[in-house]
Amino acid sequence: MKHYAALKNRETKLSVIGLGYVGLPIAAAFSKKVPVIGFDTNQKKIEVYRQGEDPTREVGDEAVRNCSVDFTGDEKRLGEARFHIVTVPTPVRRDKTPDLSLVKAASRILGRNLKKGSVVVYESTVYPGVTEEICLPILEKTSGLKCGRDFKIGYSPERINPGDKVHRLENIVKIVSGMDAETLDTVAEVYSMVVEAGVHRAESIRVAEAAKVIENSQRDINIAFMNELSIMFNRMGIDTKAVLEAAGTKWNFMEFTPGLVGGHCIGVDPYYLTHKAEMLGYKSQVILSGRRINDSMGCYVAENAVKQLIKKDVTIPQARVGILGFTFKENCPDSRNTKVMDIIRELREYGIEPVVCDPEADPAEARAHFDIKLSNITDLEELDLLIIAVAHSRFKELPLEELNLFFKNKKKKILFDLKGVYEKKDCETQNYTYWRL
Repeated sequence: MKHYAALKNRETKLSVIGLGYVGLPIAAAFSKKVPVIGFDTNQKKIEVYRQGEDPTREVGDEAVRNCSVDFTGDEKRLGEARFHIVTVPTPVRRDKTPDLSLVKAASRILGRNLKKGSVVVYESTVYPGVTEEICLPILEKTSGLKCGRDFKIGYSPERINPGDKVHRLENIVKIVSGMDAETLDTVAEVYSMVVEAGVHRAESIRVAEAAKVIENSQRDINIAFMNELSIMFNRMGIDTKAVLEAAGTKWNFMEFTPGLVGGHCIGVDPYYLTHKAEMLGYKSQVILSGRRINDSMGCYVAENAVKQLIKKDVTIPQARVGILGFTFKENCPDSRNTKVMDIIRELREYGIEPVVCDPEADPAEARAHFDIKLSNITDLEELDLLIIAVAHSRFKELPLEELNLFFKNKKKKILFDLKGVYEKKDCETQNYTYWRL
């Protein structure tokens, strides 16, 4: 409990390592209560934060300008803190195996600057065992200190939902864990400073790690079921949304919808869980089946788009296709692991180069990571087919009549409304060939 008292009395500092969609909100929240060092190896990002700008939009420019976080790219500054929170990304490689390079690198950086009497808490999504079996040895090796004697470790999985302005750090119950009872008490007390919803004390670090990966695996499986239903009902000539609305009248029917599953959580976390299971000799059946379905949906959309173009006698290589939305989810600037890219790749296989518009996405990020040039919505003209891939609020505000202006032939308009932004009957009344998941 001494760490909690020292922080509360401002006798020591708290550090946050990794200042992205997860780390920035945590650093900003804690800075209202205790001295915070915000560290990131990306010096450009540090300068942006120092200028009071928030490219993640999770906190907002004004909040960044007014917060007291000491943003730095100097790793030696970490030595000033005694409570450390690691929030770096944990993606997957091309072969869908866990990529722990960033969390390992963060552990080495922290280890080089770790002082006796510190507590280190990891928030990065990992499979059970990573904190104690991989991160802990790195901390000990690089610091020359002994865990349990010189420093303690804990784990508290992040539950940030990018773009969600309702479910925030402060009002989501925080899972906390520690290597022993004393550490658990400390971690719980520290997080209770900023988490108004309270904390849940997991019985071990491994339990907390496992809880995180199954949260998103559960959603992934349920969405995969919806996507499979969409594929089936499409062949039957049945509108999936209408089916779900009917089934949803039962009190215990769970509300999930089909769609593209990208991002750095739902589309990634299941692979961490199944990887650990395979290390122990068990091959996942349900989880990996769901992943295969969700990973295939971009190609499925593109293939159906080509089929509709052929039905309209459109010459495929000359077809002009527009795509509204590029980020991995609505009202969020994050394009990491966006499945819209799968649609684009598949269309390119047919010789179609779509015009992509997304006012929420970062054009520089789209260019650097995906070689995609984002266009203005005014560039959508002479289209044969329009795909509304991401249900941004800005797109929902577009009147259906305005979409008419995007098309070449007003009698052969094809609209792929993946998330059902518009009403099917309204679209068909206005002479659209309407398709949705």
